[in-house]
Amino acid sequence: MSTKAEIPVQPDFLAEVQEWIEAFDEVVVGEGPEHGAELLDALRRRAREAGVTAASEITTPYLNTIPRHEEETYPGDRNLEQRVEALIRWNAMAMVHGQNKKDAGIGGHIATYSSLATLLEVGFNHFFRADYNGQPGDFVYFQGHASPGVYARAFLEGRLTEEHLKNFRHELRDTPGLSSYPHPWLMPDFWRFPTVSMGIGPLNALYQARFMHYLENRGLIEKTNRKIWAFVGDGETGEVDTLGALPIATREKLDNLIFVVNCNLQRLDGPVSGNKRIIDELEGVFRGAGWNVIKVVWGADWDKLFERDHQGLLLKRMEECVDGDYQAYKAKGGAYLRQHFFGKYPELLKLVEDYSDEQLANLHRGGHDPQKIYNAYKRAIEHTGSPTVILAKTVKGYGIGTTQARNASHQEKKLSDDGVTAFIKQFNIPIPEEQAAAGKPWKPEANAPEIEYLQARRAELGGYLPQRTVAPMNFKAPALDYYGEWTGGSKGREVSTTMGFVSILRHLLKDAEFGKYVVPIVPDEGRTFGLESAIRQVGIYAPEGQKYTPHDSDMLLSYREEKDGQILEEGITEAGSLASFTAAGTAYANYRVPAIPFYMYYSMFGFQRIGDMIWAFADSRGKGFLMGGTAGRTTMLGEGLQHQDGHSHVLSSTVPTCLSYDPAFVYELATIVQDGIKRMYQDNDQVFYYITMYNEDYAMPAMPEGSQEGILRGIYRFQAAPKGKATAQLFGSGPILNEVIKAQAILADKYGVQADVWSVTSYNELRRDALSVERWNRLHPAEPAKKPYILEALGNAKGPIIAASDYMKSIPDSLAPWLLDRLVTLGTDGFGRSDNREHLRRHFEVDAPSIVAATLSKLARDGKFDAKKAQAAFAELGIDTEKIDAAKA
Repeated sequence: MSTKAEIPVQPDFLAEVQEWIEAFDEVVVGEGPEHGAELLDALRRRAREAGVTAASEITTPYLNTIPRHEEETYPGDRNLEQRVEALIRWNAMAMVHGQNKKDAGIGGHIATYSSLATLLEVGFNHFFRADYNGQPGDFVYFQGHASPGVYARAFLEGRLTEEHLKNFRHELRDTPGLSSYPHPWLMPDFWRFPTVSMGIGPLNALYQARFMHYLENRGLIEKTNRKIWAFVGDGETGEVDTLGALPIATREKLDNLIFVVNCNLQRLDGPVSGNKRIIDELEGVFRGAGWNVIKVVWGADWDKLFERDHQGLLLKRMEECVDGDYQAYKAKGGAYLRQHFFGKYPELLKLVEDYSDEQLANLHRGGHDPQKIYNAYKRAIEHTGSPTVILAKTVKGYGIGTTQARNASHQEKKLSDDGVTAFIKQFNIPIPEEQAAAGKPWKPEANAPEIEYLQARRAELGGYLPQRTVAPMNFKAPALDYYGEWTGGSKGREVSTTMGFVSILRHLLKDAEFGKYVVPIVPDEGRTFGLESAIRQVGIYAPEGQKYTPHDSDMLLSYREEKDGQILEEGITEAGSLASFTAAGTAYANYRVPAIPFYMYYSMFGFQRIGDMIWAFADSRGKGFLMGGTAGRTTMLGEGLQHQDGHSHVLSSTVPTCLSYDPAFVYELATIVQDGIKRMYQDNDQVFYYITMYNEDYAMPAMPEGSQEGILRGIYRFQAAPKGKATAQLFGSGPILNEVIKAQAILADKYGVQADVWSVTSYNELRRDALSVERWNRLHPAEPAKKPYILEALGNAKGPIIAASDYMKSIPDSLAPWLLDRLVTLGTDGFGRSDNREHLRRHFEVDAPSIVAATLSKLARDGKFDAKKAQAAFAELGIDTEKIDAAKA
């Protein structure tokens, strides 16, 4: 078969190419690599203009990004730093190893920190600042499984005692213990960020960097050179959350963000990308997203081999191998490396003929070389205009004997005596023999050179990390009369609780004292929630302002973006929105700014989609308001199965610090918001709020006298029986309270049954109170028994309780232990449907006729109403007694 003839390359063209290369070299040497990059960009633009298509390059050769001749001299005392690192490695290992010897199966991880140690130590000694002229310093998101190493460093610093280390994962003993992973809830003076749930740390770090710029651009904090460092496992990048938001960091030019991906080539069970190279894969992803990528692949001891190789065979061989190969090379030792890596080409064997097998086995990967790491970090903090990722190649279980680089390394909890001896030898750990034999934590005296060096480095960088301190806030929350416009009712005008909330939010934003601290967050549903007026009022945050004239600029409520805009309009991302909510909700601790986030979203897409992040938010001691909009299984008409929420209050009830409310009226919502701001920011309670809002319009009554306590504790009598003493009690929540009020009238007018109507704002708070009282009574049998609030509120109210809500029956049912057989629950178990409210409520049996029927049925069962009349009433009310159960439909 004939092929197109190749055009011979003319010598004069080769000479021309050489001239271009020499000219480019002169630019790089004379002006620096940044100018070289600008020149290449200019040439690419010109090529595109001329119609020349050049091959795109999203990966670079499998080499260090920073060549040896561009490296700067390491500034620290390498000998002392090596001794410090060796001691930290020992104490981290001894902590986990010793604990599992005396408490089998208690767990802990050695391998992750073993791969990460040098990456962290270079940062601790030279980069991680704890203070910027009185401003909080850098934020470091640590790999969760590396926590023993962070504890071990704090032990050398004197911040943790030997008792702490001996009680790693013993948090419930008489002596102080340490939590398994980074948990601010458990160690509020130490950890800032919970990271061990994979993917959450990187995503939160990214949005933390964005929120930092938000606070700077709005003038709420000073601009500094502060950095966000996120240490990420390469296996962790398999979580969608880890990589899903990368373009946002580029779009917003987050040059305060540095990801360090610990590429030890292993997940928890095996290779990350055994048939490929994860560094290549990640380089393509990050470069494609516009990040500045710095690869740290090979240690300095490979430099000599590269210098010897004049044919490029070493790089060629490196790029022939995949991560499964590299894992085996480290797991099986120098002889195996010689045979299977260098042995493919005779020239490469000759290259290492003067190396012993031990020397080959000890050839370092870049992530274990302080010189290479230091230069990568320095280049990262000096880079401007985009975020940086450092892809550092390491070995999982580095230096841990037979465990090194093996699939089981993540599960390694303790070493044999020989393993301990080998570990000490590998890192030349300066530890007394008796301590080594006992496998116990150890540190030198405070005046030992390595300890003095460690302390001096941290003093130079402003103090210790990690460390969480909460400065006192002189915050005064407004009293309830501040919300008088909303507690006074709507004067017959029909509004939704969502519109009522937006009105309250706008009022808060205008407040001269604390309005600047309010952080509205919405995931691309601002118009759904009626936020047009707020958008016009305070603007949407955009770090570059608004570069275009919006198409609706001639309208009163036009779309407005500002560099100092207050609303975080996140786009279609509940995860990203929750990450912003986390950054804002912890700003009181991290920035000394009492930010008050209100995150508004479709209630259906809240807890069920990003529940893990909400759990981490609670762990972070976050504060703020989750506003579940367009809530309810039947109130959200028309949308159907995927949008109609009937279970978010079930999910929210699982979070210990989340206070869940389902208000029916705007005055209830205003009362809850007022109390929330006071509790969280004035009283410094470590809680946050989940409040459901609805899109159904109806007249809002004025706040009844004396109802404030009941609103906040979960229940109050909204409307007494119209005539005489009630023989039934009707509970209602959210808009279904209106159905309950209708049912009260039908019962009285048509069937002569008198019933009280109760507004239940929080079944969750009522249940928590009842459980607390029950526990107290159980533990104090000699004391008079206390009453839970639900029984106090009901007092002498008689008769059955019919509870109806727009949520699953399990929510009211949670009070059954205290209400016994009085309780009959109506709810919205099952999938939603696309229809109007009338038909939806009849389908789920939560409309007024269904509430009436349930009341009559229960009274009949209790012998308080004629059973035949009750049965006849079903027909009168249009109740189909044989229709399919909505829970199964």
